[in-house]
Amino acid sequence: MPIRHARCHDREPLASLLDGYRVFYGRASDPDAARHFIGRRLEQGDSHLLVHEEDDATLTGFVQCYPLFSTVRLARQWRLNDLFVAPEARGRGVGRALMRAAAELARAEGVHHLALATAIDNRTAQALYESEGWRRDEAFHHYALPLG
Repeated sequence: MPIRHARCHDREPLASLLDGYRVFYGRASDPDAARHFIGRRLEQGDSHLLVHEEDDATLTGFVQCYPLFSTVRLARQWRLNDLFVAPEARGRGVGRALMRAAAELARAEGVHHLALATAIDNRTAQALYESEGWRRDEAFHHYALPLG
């Protein structure tokens, strides 16, 4: 499957995918905010952003990882924070290809651990992750503190 690093000229189609991702998670559609957010990621290079591109150059999915460090592991790790496939491209292995490409890139970059979180009721995603060897964390509870 044609997976590649996102480029600056991908901003508009990526913004559309990001907006769809946010709507999937119950947020109101905000194409301008999505465009700004994804533009900043592309400009700053502070995430690893891969896209799936169809033969006609249409982007149908993306995966985004953010670099972190693990003090306990004394190693680099990435958070696979976003994975989204456009509804019309689902069921064709795009999500699996994006996840595998992210893992391959992480290995090539010397990353020792990938982590992700998904909605408790997102059984489709959970089945994909588990089929790719991801294990649910049973050692730690994860918490969040909304700061506004």
